[in-house]
Amino acid sequence: MTAAAEGSRGVRWLRAVRWYLRELTGEAEYDRYCERHRRHHPLAPIPTRREYQTLRSLHREEHPQSRCC
Repeated sequence: MTAAAEGSRGVRWLRAVRWYLRELTGEAEYDRYCERHRRHHPLAPIPTRREYQTLRSLHREEHPQSRCC
């Protein structure tokens, strides 16, 4: 295997780890929210990450979901 192929494999592995950690911590969720917000409300200001977390917590409290496990 060439050095370029090994480097490419390492980059793909690091990207996969980064993606996994962003999904696990919820960081990617905020990014998706911002993209959706820009599409649907182009003139409205985008909430900061802290404001988003507050809105998300309020929504969860007001709309509880029952779970079996």
